[in-house]
Amino acid sequence: MPMIAGMSAADRQNIRHDEIPDSGRQFNYDGAQRGFHWTMAVFIIVAMMLGIYASFLPPGTSPRKELLDIHKSLGMTVLVLVPLRLAYRFVVGEPPYHAALSRLVHLGARLGHFGLYGLMLAVPISGYIYSAAGGYSLPWFGLFSWPRLLARNEALARFGEDIHFWVGWSFVALLCTHLAAVAWHVFAKRDEVMSRMLPRKQRR
Repeated sequence: MPMIAGMSAADRQNIRHDEIPDSGRQFNYDGAQRGFHWTMAVFIIVAMMLGIYASFLPPGTSPRKELLDIHKSLGMTVLVLVPLRLAYRFVVGEPPYHAALSRLVHLGARLGHFGLYGLMLAVPISGYIYSAAGGYSLPWFGLFSWPRLLARNEALARFGEDIHFWVGWSFVALLCTHLAAVAWHVFAKRDEVMSRMLPRKQRR
């Protein structure tokens, strides 16, 4: 104990996390939070890929319409899941780290997550405005159609289309940055950031 007390904050932070007893604490996200994360990640990436691919196909042709219907369905699903995920996160909280992140890394992670959540809302909302005001379909996997809350308005539809384009590509850029940061944590830092979002038995 005297040796630890005499150590600097940086030295204490460098103690290997596996040398610190867990005391029964949970250091990785629970199953529900992991489920939200990976399900939404798949939906978002697939929706992005379909949207980008469909943009190169002639309007009004097949399979453009079918691909965009799936794109819209996935986007609206994400829109519904975001508040559920945030509510669950607010109630359950975030598990602690074995070794705390540096202030700069912690700040970068927080800003990145705020941006991702904001874009998870902005992209489908702008897409809904574009489709609803433009008189386009609002399907959910062929099971039902979302309510059309906006009257036909070409100017509003163009506005929604422009916003959807720019926030969509902003989302692509931020997601790529997020994935690069994850790769840095896994391969350069070799810390626990990625493993926290994996089942406990897969932690390294």
